[in-house]
Amino acid sequence: MEIGRFLLGLCAFFYFYSSVSAESTCKLKAKFNLSGYKDIEKKKVVVGGMFPVHKRIASTDGNTSRVPVSSGCEGFNFRTFRWTQTMLFTINEINQRTDLLPNTDLGYVIYDSCFTISKAVEGTLTYLTGQDEAVPNYRCGTGAPLAALVGAGGSDLSIATARILGLYHFPQVSYCSTCSALESKFQFPTFLRTIPNDKHQSTAMAQLVLHFGWTWVGTIAADDDYGKYGIKDFKEQVEEAGVCISFSETLPKVNSPEDIQRIVETVVASTAKIIVVFSSDVDLSPLILELLRHNVTNRTWIASEAWVTSALINQPGVSSVLGGTLGFGVKRADIPGLQRHLLDLDPYADPLTEEFWETMFNCTLDYGRALRQAKQMAKEVNGTLSRAVRGIPEGLCTGSESLVQLNNTYSDVSQLRITYSVYKAVYAVAHALHNLEYCVQGQGPFSGNSCADITNFEPWQLMYYLKNVHFKVPHTNEEVYFEDGDVKGFYDIINWKFSSNGEIAYVTVGQYNGSAAPEDRMTIANDSIVWNNEMLEPPRSVCSENCQPGTRKGIRQGEPVCCFDCIPCADGEISNTTNARECILCSGDNWSNEAHDTCIPKIIEFLAFGEPLGITLIVISAFGALVTIAVGVVFIVHIGTPLVKVNDALLSFSLLFSLVVTFLCSIVFLGEPQDWSCMTSQVALALGFALCLSSIMGKAAVLMLRAQALKAARLRAKAAAKAAKAAAEAAANSGSPDVIVTNTNNNNDTKASADPEVDVLTCAHQRAIAAVATLIQAIACTVWLIVLPPHPVKNTSAQNIKIILECDEGSVVFICCIFAYDILLALLAFVFAFIARKLEDHFSEAKSMTFGMLVFFIVWISFVPAYLSTRGKFMVAVQIFAILASSFGLLTCIFLPKCYVLLVKPERNTEEMMRPRAKPRDGTSTGTSASLATAATEVNTTTASTAIDD
Repeated sequence: MEIGRFLLGLCAFFYFYSSVSAESTCKLKAKFNLSGYKDIEKKKVVVGGMFPVHKRIASTDGNTSRVPVSSGCEGFNFRTFRWTQTMLFTINEINQRTDLLPNTDLGYVIYDSCFTISKAVEGTLTYLTGQDEAVPNYRCGTGAPLAALVGAGGSDLSIATARILGLYHFPQVSYCSTCSALESKFQFPTFLRTIPNDKHQSTAMAQLVLHFGWTWVGTIAADDDYGKYGIKDFKEQVEEAGVCISFSETLPKVNSPEDIQRIVETVVASTAKIIVVFSSDVDLSPLILELLRHNVTNRTWIASEAWVTSALINQPGVSSVLGGTLGFGVKRADIPGLQRHLLDLDPYADPLTEEFWETMFNCTLDYGRALRQAKQMAKEVNGTLSRAVRGIPEGLCTGSESLVQLNNTYSDVSQLRITYSVYKAVYAVAHALHNLEYCVQGQGPFSGNSCADITNFEPWQLMYYLKNVHFKVPHTNEEVYFEDGDVKGFYDIINWKFSSNGEIAYVTVGQYNGSAAPEDRMTIANDSIVWNNEMLEPPRSVCSENCQPGTRKGIRQGEPVCCFDCIPCADGEISNTTNARECILCSGDNWSNEAHDTCIPKIIEFLAFGEPLGITLIVISAFGALVTIAVGVVFIVHIGTPLVKVNDALLSFSLLFSLVVTFLCSIVFLGEPQDWSCMTSQVALALGFALCLSSIMGKAAVLMLRAQALKAARLRAKAAAKAAKAAAEAAANSGSPDVIVTNTNNNNDTKASADPEVDVLTCAHQRAIAAVATLIQAIACTVWLIVLPPHPVKNTSAQNIKIILECDEGSVVFICCIFAYDILLALLAFVFAFIARKLEDHFSEAKSMTFGMLVFFIVWISFVPAYLSTRGKFMVAVQIFAILASSFGLLTCIFLPKCYVLLVKPERNTEEMMRPRAKPRDGTSTGTSASLATAATEVNTTTASTAIDD
């Protein structure tokens, strides 16, 4: 407090000394000429504001022979005046709230920066020092503490003010300064903003250009940091992506018809149809008027947020020039009560509002000035004063004019974007002050856990709370917080659409979210965009003629990348856009068409149920299964007959069942492969053949052993017969009656060995062989399905234009082992049947099995080359044919003779016919074990009888 009094006294001393002493070294060099609003009486905290209410400073004659005076401003801007009123409205709204700063009334000091750096600096110094006659480094006054500065308009202005405010660690919250240079906390430590950083907007513009495939664009930027930094970031990104810049122009800050004319000529001469503009509305408006005068059409303009919804640009007749413009606008919101505040102005409240009123209604509130203007006009017309001059002069405002009836950008609240940013900036300061005021002593953020005093705090203390503020905006519930002084980069993509009467509509056709993943940042509805001259398709902007779909760009050496030749795409590659940089390799499911401009789906090939070949195979499979079932029914009907009972009827039924499985599993190979069908078809086939072949092997093993036994019996019988004959002949030749031939033991052995009904392998053994063999296969299949099961795949490598849907076996080793096991069973069955083929009985089952196995091997040996030489669905057809042919071969060879006997020759279905039959050879009985045994008995009996008779 004492220091404050000392500084105040020192300031007063310097001021007094400068006014009374010509020898003083401290002189007031100039007075500032600032306009604005001020309300600081009886306020606890003062918030500063700075808005470019005017477009420029008034020109001076440059006379240095008199005391310099700070220039005034001219060119009233209704849009920025609305921003100013929004700050006043927001402060009033905060002061009326009971939940935000309930015990603190906010005051304000708002200055007009006139859209120039010099005025912004004047306003900053005046705000900091607390008096119109600024004394740097001192604040001369005892009023309420200063909170923060909301402003100062454009990026150039904010850069200038931020450098000054940063020296004193004074917070600044900007509502429309987007330049990326301001993100440097080294240069601007106390700068924050409620509008996104231009680095997001530059990236968004680059993505928009790339989205529509524009490769030849022009750029125009304002001659300030906002334009230079923004267009620089944009150019770096698009040039890295292969886009070429046709021209790059700079808009003059001071009106220069020569520069504007030169830019217009550049735009007309360029073949670029896309022009990206980073500029404020104030700097751009002279160029738009000149383009309109030259009727420069057929261009698409990409607008930055500073002018995309500006009424200053939206002048009558601009639809031919700016129709179809695409631009980026910051978040829009509705602010309840704002429009009423805008329309309830008191024109006599302050000079700035008076100027607004007079400019709006083209009149004057000053009676004396109105009278002078009326007199001057009357003299110019007829040289005399009219009666109107003696009464109420023309051009005098009544002060009761209605703002409601005017369709003006000031009262238009349909596109509150920067206005909404002002609203958020003021609320950010208020919430920071609220947090500062309600800090709990002992828990504060400053040294010793202390808190700041709302009535006497330092700017850097408020800066702490501003950096960490986090609040929801009233009415919109948008969360606002700062990350290194910036907010999230969210934009609406706006399209300019003009009605038939020339009125503009700002239509949102997409969004850009800089915080999202790169691939999800931009969403845009292409079909909703109306282009220049109401074209339905996006304009083309290229250096070279477009490479048509089916070709790609070939870079010309020594020329920009946007100038290229067109090279046809190779087979399997396409380009479906104009000016494609590379041909796109079609995915595995697609192939290029003849024009190489579209990836068309490859022909999906599999053996379908409904096609003729599939129907044929289904019919054949079903027929085979039905025939097999019919054979089973015949066997069941004749279950008690010798033919059915011979060689284990259960194995016959298991063989028939396995054949039904093999017939039906071939149907599963048809249709689009699925997981279940791939596993079922292969496993059912493997198990079906395993059961079939093991059953045949069991039967054949018994017949083989029976044949071996019969062969041994024949040999013994033949030996016994020879011995008996030799003994008889010897007895006859000797004539001795005492010779008695006895061979009882040998005869008994021969009879026992030669009995064909006495089998080494019983039915139980046969069934065990079949069960064990099938169980081994089942275990192997189970392991296969668990470890590496078959699954459907898309074979795209076999044929370029087709996708063959087939089953992948999962493991070649497993499937080879499983079917090798079936081959082993088949070989054993064939060997056993082949050995037993000479078993001579009336019904030779061994021969039937031998022929069946021969057919089986012939079919599958023929299958291998046929399968390897086919592709697609015909591979499946070949496999099914092999399954059906082998199954029919086994069914026919093994069961057809039995069915013939059962149905056609039932008289042969006897026990006698099932026994081995005699085979005469040279009048002797040497064919079967029974005949051999009978002959030996007869010889022994005859010899014995002869001996007895003698």
